[in-house]
Amino acid sequence: MAKAKSAFVCTECGAEYRKWQGQCSSCQEWNTLSEIRLASARPGGSATTGRAGYAGDLSRDIVDLSNVDLSEVPRLTSTFAEFDRVLGGGLVPGSAVLLGGNPGAGKSTLLLQTACKLAQQRQILYVTGEESLSQVAMRAHRLQLPTNGLKMLAETSVETILAVAEREKPEILVIDSIQTMHLEDISSAPGGVAQVRESAAALTRFAKQTNTVLLLVGHVTKDGTLAGPKVLEHMIDASLLLEGGADSRFRTLRGQKNRFGAVNELGVFAMLEQGLKEVKNPSAIFLSRQEEQAPGSLVMVVWEGTRPILVEVQALVDESALGNPRRVAVGVDQNRLAMLLAVLNRHGGLFTGDQDVFLNVVGGVKVLETSADLAVLLAVVSSLQNRALPKELVVFGEVGLSGEIRPVPSGQERIAEAAKHGFLRAIVPRANAPKQSPRGMEVIPVDKLSDALEAL
Repeated sequence: MAKAKSAFVCTECGAEYRKWQGQCSSCQEWNTLSEIRLASARPGGSATTGRAGYAGDLSRDIVDLSNVDLSEVPRLTSTFAEFDRVLGGGLVPGSAVLLGGNPGAGKSTLLLQTACKLAQQRQILYVTGEESLSQVAMRAHRLQLPTNGLKMLAETSVETILAVAEREKPEILVIDSIQTMHLEDISSAPGGVAQVRESAAALTRFAKQTNTVLLLVGHVTKDGTLAGPKVLEHMIDASLLLEGGADSRFRTLRGQKNRFGAVNELGVFAMLEQGLKEVKNPSAIFLSRQEEQAPGSLVMVVWEGTRPILVEVQALVDESALGNPRRVAVGVDQNRLAMLLAVLNRHGGLFTGDQDVFLNVVGGVKVLETSADLAVLLAVVSSLQNRALPKELVVFGEVGLSGEIRPVPSGQERIAEAAKHGFLRAIVPRANAPKQSPRGMEVIPVDKLSDALEAL
């Protein structure tokens, strides 16, 4: 009997090796290699035919690029405008979407609300592997959702799920969650590298062949990354992350990968007794400020996907009692904060080497772009001087190592968003300054950090 072939896959980066080794050569992580069994060749197949029993003319599958149909694929709405925004306009038939998040973030709630509403017009199959059917029914009743028309299946065997899906022919297939699924011919336990990888591959293959929308739920590890092999992200078309702690009312849905829309698009939801409710104006939530302006508080405009969002950044600078002052940043990169403080010392003339610096972006928003540099520095200066900044002031701009203020993308839209929310002054890079300022707003263009400090 032939020995089953196996390989070792890194759970962090997806690199494959023939033998086990302690450290992955690609990502340099330790003890991340897991063994998977490789599928053996089926009888009747060969290296030349490529598929079992297929010996015809392979050239009939080849299509010239100029002859490909360019007609746009109609999208299916998820009944949530914020969900559709992150997806790039809706659900694409034949696509595989992975929804990840911490326990209690609302992944199952969001998909159950979507499935119940869509089941009134479309064929939906909801497969639950973690909860019983009665638990799902109790949640739907608590959320006051329409339950008629939604077909449910409590199963963890991928073969059984595919057989039922072949018979029912759903337009949308929901799998909750991929870590509980397993294939019979793989000996490892559910949730392992081999099971997650092969189960996702089989379900994605079915979705592509039948033009079915596949929605997968994935768990998140302690460090916030998606559990399972990294290769899972390469199989799917869109990877979404639902963020928000159990103590917060609001949840942010961020697109990390999307073949049909913009990456890093952000959707905001509020967790209520009736489930998740979309937030039409996220800027109004992140700007819940106090009546009396405090030193170190400033509003900035960040660009999330295809829209600007106003968020508040707070800085606290205090004299350090330690030999090595602390630098704590929540919502921005801590290394970038250290770099900006060095620029402030060199080109702004303000020394913070003996001060503890704490920075926080209100609302739990994670700022991934450099347009927050100028706002961060001005908030630090405000706290250092113990002088409050005007409440009607908004700031954005990238700060270079030589102290110059560099332009950022979509500057005109950022200024228009700030004017819409009633801000009267804006400090922006000179290259982003409009030819004509919005009515009632004073736009102050700056070239260097020293110019921005003088403008205060």
